[in-house]
Amino acid sequence: MPWRRRIVIFIGAAVESLLGINGPLVYLIFYALFIGIHLAGVGEALKVMMVISGLAVFAILATAVALIGDFDAANLFDIAPTDAAGASTFMPFGWYGVWAALPFGMWLFLAVEGVPLAAEEAKDPARDMPKGIIGAMLFLLFTALLVVVLLAGAAGAEMIGQSGVPLVDALNAAGNPTLATVVNVLGLAGLIASFFSIIYGYSRLVFALSRAGYLPKALSLTSGRKVPYLALIVPGVFGFLVSLSGEGDLMLGMAVVGATISYALMALSHILLRVKQPDLLRPYKTPGGVVTSGIALVLSLVALTGVYAFDPRAFNYTIVLFIVGAAYFFLYSKNHLVAKTAEEEFALVVASPEELDDSDSDPAVTTAKL
Repeated sequence: MPWRRRIVIFIGAAVESLLGINGPLVYLIFYALFIGIHLAGVGEALKVMMVISGLAVFAILATAVALIGDFDAANLFDIAPTDAAGASTFMPFGWYGVWAALPFGMWLFLAVEGVPLAAEEAKDPARDMPKGIIGAMLFLLFTALLVVVLLAGAAGAEMIGQSGVPLVDALNAAGNPTLATVVNVLGLAGLIASFFSIIYGYSRLVFALSRAGYLPKALSLTSGRKVPYLALIVPGVFGFLVSLSGEGDLMLGMAVVGATISYALMALSHILLRVKQPDLLRPYKTPGGVVTSGIALVLSLVALTGVYAFDPRAFNYTIVLFIVGAAYFFLYSKNHLVAKTAEEEFALVVASPEELDDSDSDPAVTTAKL
């Protein structure tokens, strides 16, 4: 998944700012260390993630407190307007700039959709998942406003736009070098938290797709600690190899293409389910119903085109990957699915790992046993 590759490149930039070192060895160390923690077990991984996330939140709040006295609204508009259509002091790059900036705006919230992947570990998914997702979105909105508005207002939008470590650079510009060093360490913790959660998310996604037959069955094998070890290791190896390119912005664009396509498909699926199965049991109902999902569908498609405006390569490369995946599905995995219906998919979710490990490799036999 491109977003984890982008995160590890950001981590490299933070380590370079702090220790003066960067490159493939840094990427390898972080991949090996945190995949190793995940291999130790779900509980251990989530506990570490909570501690790291708490440190990252503290870094943002500490930065906000330190910079609030230096905030000047004029600094938000210190970028000289260009000759683009609609350009002004408020929008220096015009409407094209807004369009091309959408991928970066989405990056502030990217991977929050990974929260539902913890459904199998939740005691009451119908109650806990909506609360977790909504709470995460509200908190991300709050911290995003702090980072985007306060940093630019204190240090200048132009300077922050060029920064690889914006919290640190904003504090240095405001004359807080000691706090900048502390926040650099804690900011690294924030990147690690994102990296950590994305490792968890991709492993559970690969595990679920493998278990249902969409990916090779070996990827759903679990260890004695009930950890999908190959679903952790194999994508991690691919992620590390791609991170060697150093193309962080390209990875960001590719991540947003994948995310926006998935968001659009989820919104469309919600609409179709509401229309075709209005009486389906729904423990949680989306406020606004199909109107909300319809708006989400349109916004997802607009954001998707924004990636093309930012970097056509990111758009084209990701579409090629989707085509390869579609070819694999239609030519191979479509004929090897374990679950043929939604009911069988649910049976796979509630089945124990032992049942799955002991099942026959023949999809028909596996389905019969379920």
